[in-house]
Amino acid sequence: MAICSPSSMAASGSGFSSKVWIAHGLVLGAAVAAGAYAAFYLRRGGRFRSRVVGIIPARFASTRFEGKPLVEILGKPMIQRTWERAKLATTLDRIEALVAFPFYCFVSVVATDDERIAECCRGFGADVIITSESCRNGTERCNEALQKLDKKYDIVVNIQGDEPLIEPEIIDGVVKALQGAPDAVFSTAVTSLKSEDGTDTNRVKCIVDNHGYAIYFSRGLIPYNKSGKVNPKFPYLLHLGIQSYVSKFLRIYPELPPTPLQLEEDLEQLKVLENGYRMKVIKVDHDAHGVDTPEDVEKIEALMRERNLS
Repeated sequence: MAICSPSSMAASGSGFSSKVWIAHGLVLGAAVAAGAYAAFYLRRGGRFRSRVVGIIPARFASTRFEGKPLVEILGKPMIQRTWERAKLATTLDRIEALVAFPFYCFVSVVATDDERIAECCRGFGADVIITSESCRNGTERCNEALQKLDKKYDIVVNIQGDEPLIEPEIIDGVVKALQGAPDAVFSTAVTSLKSEDGTDTNRVKCIVDNHGYAIYFSRGLIPYNKSGKVNPKFPYLLHLGIQSYVSKFLRIYPELPPTPLQLEEDLEQLKVLENGYRMKVIKVDHDAHGVDTPEDVEKIEALMRERNLS
């Protein structure tokens, strides 16, 4: 695939102007400076990006599964099960734990635009932030919730509400990955893709470079070979929904215009990559069990019974 230079893209009539390229240059320069400072800060023993909040965005409306956060899984709403798993990564009373775990301070809240979800979450003890219905995706909902919190945080973890079996270690992992990559503004996790999920558009695939940074995400199979079939010997990667962001980047994310690849794939991560930002990816051993359709609920419940999870 050819890589276009700024001049050739401008000449192609893509709408790029010299002002845009100057702005991108300033952003890149700021990122390099921030990375250099972070590396210096870490060497001096500081706790870089140490204040972390976990946000579970939840909305009632969904084209594939309306009311999904409130669907019961073995007697508990799915949003409650996700929240309970997230709390295992740390506790809300985080000050005492900082002595043993100096990497970050973690708090978990639910962000929703629906009073039914809010009432449910308050009922099992979760902190709730009410967000507007205008949020176009979970990232924008996290950003709005961040602005409404009474404390300042360095990192925001977007914990998908439809992953009721999310491993707390994965939450820890994406946070530490972002703390250890000062040139990245975003981190996420992948696991091995099952061959039977290769053509499932609900299972997002990912490819990474040799240094663990994301190259691309797709609902289609990537990489795609000449035979047009899934290669059972190739280590395809499945994207897990969890992702974390540097708070300063999250604040500007809604201001970035939608990008062609983002719109075509309907994947918000692509807007990050298309705008030239770096995304750190960790690989974990996790049997992904997200809930995308009503049929997935029965599968989750069967698995929980098999593992004696109540």
